[in-house]
Amino acid sequence: MEKKATREAYGKALVEIGKDKRVVVLDADLSGSTKSAEFKKTYPDRFFNIGIAESNMVDIAAGMALSGLKPYASSFAVFITGRAFEPVRQSICYQNLHVVLCGSHSGISVGEDGGSHQSVADIALMRSLPNMKVVVPADYNEAFAVVSATMDMEGPVYIRTSRAKSPLITNKPSFEIGKAEVLKKGSDATLIACGMMSYIALEAAKLLKKDNINVEVINSPSVKPLDEDTIYNSAKKTQRVFTFEEHSIIGGLGSAVCEFLSENLPVYTIKTGLEDVFGESGTKDDLFCKFGFTKESFAKKIKDKLYG
Repeated sequence: MEKKATREAYGKALVEIGKDKRVVVLDADLSGSTKSAEFKKTYPDRFFNIGIAESNMVDIAAGMALSGLKPYASSFAVFITGRAFEPVRQSICYQNLHVVLCGSHSGISVGEDGGSHQSVADIALMRSLPNMKVVVPADYNEAFAVVSATMDMEGPVYIRTSRAKSPLITNKPSFEIGKAEVLKKGSDATLIACGMMSYIALEAAKLLKKDNINVEVINSPSVKPLDEDTIYNSAKKTQRVFTFEEHSIIGGLGSAVCEFLSENLPVYTIKTGLEDVFGESGTKDDLFCKFGFTKESFAKKIKDKLYG
């Protein structure tokens, strides 16, 4: 199965939307890693390397938005959401400006860079801000569609991309904010995932099928706003929900799902992710194994919770 990184799609999509001369791209001296360097090669006059100064970058992007431009600003996820949180809040979200932020190298799949550089709370930080939309694409195809769709969105958007390559599981040419996709239908439980965990959830579903456990798998790239209708209908059918994300179980996709269901359809819900810990240095595969981000671990957890 072909594998590509979602950060690669960000770079390619920027070149495509860059045909619109209102598009400007900013980066915090990491364009080779975030892949915004692709835009720089094609439109050097509209690319700005702000240096290792994420807060300044966000403020500059806000000023560009006020001037009628369409700014896209990128850095590592841990920096653009953490170090720059205050200007994101004050300069962008408070004024509801259309600035697109891309946090690359998200989650523990960054690998050997270690816990200091592994963003495990970025979704929670961005979800907490009024007006901010939060999107976590499952694969290259979806990430490309997401970036393209942001051209017609209003207000601030945070896109979370990954360093690691992941299998292609989507093929939709367009993306709609607030919409999820049922990748597999089932009746025994609902699995809701985002990012590369959507593929692993699909693989876990195959393992469970061997034990005659038929689960529904939902890819939910739009973490904020959620596709409440799709989640409600699936949860009502299965009565048991499991969420799966490469992020802390505090404040991310799992929290968003639990918050919605607790008020509208209280059902048995289990969150899967990092359990209030930082990541560590190691290969992506070793870290996924340690923290339970494998199809075998996820399938076992579901089976144990349902029938253990």
